[in-house]
Amino acid sequence: MSNQESRISFNVGRYGNQIGARLTTWAQQDFLLRLWNKDHTLWSPDPVPELTDRLGWLMLPERMMGNLDEIFQFADEMKSARTSRVVLLGMGGSSLAPEVFARSFGSAPGYPELIVLDSTHPEAVISVRERLDLESTFFLVSSKSGTTLETISLYRYFWQEVKYTTNEPGKHFAAITDPGSPLAKLAVDRKFRAVFEAPVDVGGRFSAFSVFGLVPAALIGVDVHCLLDRAMRSVDDSSPGTLQVEPAPLVLGALLGELAEDRNKVTFLTSPTLSSFSDWAEQLMAESTGKEGKGILPIVNEPPLAASSYGSDRLFVGLFLEGETDPELEDLFRDIKAFGHPTVRINLADRYDLGQEFFRWEVAVAAACSVMGINPFNQPDVQLSKNFTRRVMGGNSEGVKELKEPRSGRPITLSTVNSERLAQELKKWIGQVKPGDYIALQAYLAPVSEVENALQRIRLALLERTHQATTLGYGPRYLHSTGQLHKGGPNSGCFLQLVDNSKDGIHVPETDYTFDTIIRAQGFGDYQALTERNRRALRVNLGENIPKGLEILRKLVSRQS
Repeated sequence: MSNQESRISFNVGRYGNQIGARLTTWAQQDFLLRLWNKDHTLWSPDPVPELTDRLGWLMLPERMMGNLDEIFQFADEMKSARTSRVVLLGMGGSSLAPEVFARSFGSAPGYPELIVLDSTHPEAVISVRERLDLESTFFLVSSKSGTTLETISLYRYFWQEVKYTTNEPGKHFAAITDPGSPLAKLAVDRKFRAVFEAPVDVGGRFSAFSVFGLVPAALIGVDVHCLLDRAMRSVDDSSPGTLQVEPAPLVLGALLGELAEDRNKVTFLTSPTLSSFSDWAEQLMAESTGKEGKGILPIVNEPPLAASSYGSDRLFVGLFLEGETDPELEDLFRDIKAFGHPTVRINLADRYDLGQEFFRWEVAVAAACSVMGINPFNQPDVQLSKNFTRRVMGGNSEGVKELKEPRSGRPITLSTVNSERLAQELKKWIGQVKPGDYIALQAYLAPVSEVENALQRIRLALLERTHQATTLGYGPRYLHSTGQLHKGGPNSGCFLQLVDNSKDGIHVPETDYTFDTIIRAQGFGDYQALTERNRRALRVNLGENIPKGLEILRKLVSRQS
């Protein structure tokens, strides 16, 4: 199967008849016409909430094309004011598309740098603060609900910092949120420079082409018109009047949906410039499909293995940017295809083709969910971790208590200091990993390069030991991305949660808690949510010397082999 115009090709092997039958059925049922008519019966016989009111993303590329004047004017103001940096404070759907634009495009000459802060770890907050000249820095406070704990806490911290430098702090802030949200009201009360209102009928993970994605993109000089033009290719490809016999978005959706039982580990292999797109796709796929005991697990930035070492539960997606040659990546992808794994190869002529990919994958994932019989627009299990977090916090910084085992009274959290007990528990935990499972590293640590490299070494050791798929997510970021799948998807995950003893709490202004309180409570809360759902979870405190703790852990994991 291939589609020359959109430069996407499919190698589906023995699944060809199955996918073909699905496409024939969809054609007979007028799937695309029903999709654009927002027919809820594609996913549910009942018109349930977050299904009937979450399909506005279909019209976003065309709708936004005619509503860019305000965004461009704002971007010109920021450029003229010689703004050096824009810091986006957001989580999940509010931060992942902007991060794609920042990492894939960078800043055009004369435009500010975009920093995406989606961590509440004190070290991460301090690291960003130390990079900023507040007089020339602008902040985007981005939250659909306007109540996101992490976003509002980060806003309060930087608002206080800016107040030390000016009597008019509001001129350094803009809000991106839904109309009438608490954040929208706050922005008016505190005289923010601007408030950008998002359409209420678009969920966060489908909001790349709303103001959540386009405002940050325009601020760094991305040609938003060109981006939307490319998106319109996929809109045309996905419309009821498409001339394509097998529209690429539907072929991709059928592939994802039909393989969701046998090959539900979608492994991304990408050119370096495109790597952050897979982070965006991770949330889209995991949060949309991971519920009712079903789910498609995205595998992002995993250390590579030989093609013969991968299990039969994998589907591989290659994203290749023309002109960015990577012989090792090409060789690996060729070997994987030759070994018989199903593959999807997408060749992008330039970075602006990402506009096409955003929309293509949104349609494909929505279509896959129709095959799987689930609602792609809700996230029913996300609230579970939030509830436990609130209980752990107890309303203030004194509420964070160490978890204890019910019978023995011993701390649930293991320590790298007691390596003997940790080795024993690691052996038990690794021994539970079965074929078809996956291992998820959940790092409540500062996302710095030294930590990232050490975590990838641990990930590789686990991969080589078990030959099962691995993921890596930073808390609390992953709670807004893969957290739904962890608790609502199939019980095939084995979770290794890593925490530290932060040296600097950093008080959150206008509250009675610190950033350390938040991230500790969220780690505790999610661990409790996992155990509530009978997930196989292990929790390890690395202490204050994180590199040393990670190296101890790596050696212990390697020893298990």
